Amino acid sequence: MPQYEECEQMIEGPYLLFVGGVSHALYAKTANGIRYWRPEMCKGQLRFPGCAADLDLPDMSIIQAVQEGVKTIVIGVAPAGGALPDAWIATLVEALSQGLDIASGLHTRLNEISELREAAKEYGRRIFDVRYPAQSFAVGSGEKRVGKRLLTVGTDCAVGKMYTALALEKEMRARGFDADFQATGQTGILIAGGGVSVDAVVSDFISGAAEWLSPVNEADHWDVIEGQGSLFHPSYAGVSLGLLHGAQPDALVVCHEAGRQNIAGVAGYKPPDIQTCIDLNVSLGRLTNPDIKCVGVGVNTASLGDEEAMRYLAGLENTIGLACVDPVRTGVGRIVDHLEEASDPCS
Repeated sequence: MPQYEECEQMIEGPYLLFVGGVSHALYAKTANGIRYWRPEMCKGQLRFPGCAADLDLPDMSIIQAVQEGVKTIVIGVAPAGGALPDAWIATLVEALSQGLDIASGLHTRLNEISELREAAKEYGRRIFDVRYPAQSFAVGSGEKRVGKRLLTVGTDCAVGKMYTALALEKEMRARGFDADFQATGQTGILIAGGGVSVDAVVSDFISGAAEWLSPVNEADHWDVIEGQGSLFHPSYAGVSLGLLHGAQPDALVVCHEAGRQNIAGVAGYKPPDIQTCIDLNVSLGRLTNPDIKCVGVGVNTASLGDEEAMRYLAGLENTIGLACVDPVRTGVGRIVDHLEEASDPCS
């Protein structure tokens, strides 16, 4: 797990994943992400009667979780509107009273709920509203820094940038790379235990936040940085550009969803083709790293059958000349092959 400069902002594990009484399993996307990527951090789940989500973890009460060594209760669901249901407050107060911290990615700031704020103060516990950075950042300096960085970028929002970055970190570590996933969104922060939700940073300071997130390091250390938004999304291109400039990536991996016809959430905009996405990200990224390169493409092929997906990936690879993988179906090994070859002085 990465070590952040402001250690007080690290979320302490292990976790009790709180899914409340959600009516559909899809609402537990955050909890499922934590369960999948950091199973060693997850001791149990807390569900109310009738809850439609099941994380395949032991059901625990607050008291049982404390007895099992849990340190933080994580709100792993996104209720309608991103607000905290009033009925959950008593459970969270109990958690604080029993010595647990709380971590939440909800739009509602738990620190602004008086019952929770006062209980945290009374019992000496912490509340992490991970969607909102607790620290301030300088503007980006643009100064080159030692260490290596890989950034996932996308043709659109919600195309698998976080999943691809986590898959790359896992594969790189398995091969002996010194690599850390760096989270830039609320779910990623809850998986990693720390990070910066860059979409909540004032625009002038996004590049500075990215520099803080991936500072000077050992020459062979890789920060694998979770991308956000897309340069091609009229609503979120700003955060994508700030992250690109601040991250100063040596390597880019472009993420895409096969079959997507429209940019998410806006009418009249189409996703770019992969080569156009590569070219624009590389061109703009050269401002802070003239040596930036795209090293592969990660495609979400969930809408395709197995044979169709493999044909799609092969055709795309033949067109752009880079490894094209589906992080779920094929894994990301062929992209990491390229990183290994590039770092081998004998190659």
